Amino acid sequence: MDYDLTHKDGKPYVMIPLHEYHAMSKNGQKSTDKKSSSHSSGLPADLIETLKSSDQHPIRVIRKYQKLTQQDLAAKAEISRPFLTEIETGKKNGSLQAIKQIADALDVSIDIITK
Repeated sequence: MDYDLTHKDGKPYVMIPLHEYHAMSKNGQKSTDKKSSSHSSGLPADLIETLKSSDQHPIRVIRKYQKLTQQDLAAKAEISRPFLTEIETGKKNGSLQAIKQIADALDVSIDIITK
């Protein structure tokens, strides 16, 4: 797949067709117990609040909430632990494919973990 790369405010962004983004976003979102969630994402209310108030990357917040180490998540997402660290610390944005793999490993939609 060929996508356009653009830069805004010094940060690189990948431009993909909207229908492909929606398809990836829907595929990454799994249904969960509605009793434990208060948000359309299916995530627990306390996690949603932590995501809103935290200065940490959403991937790190969700990973820690799920009690996963970086090594655990990297293995589940089939990426290297150093690459995951760079994404969590903001040193790298991560490719669309890597973000999709992380979202799938965390069982959340892409839009939850992208800032």
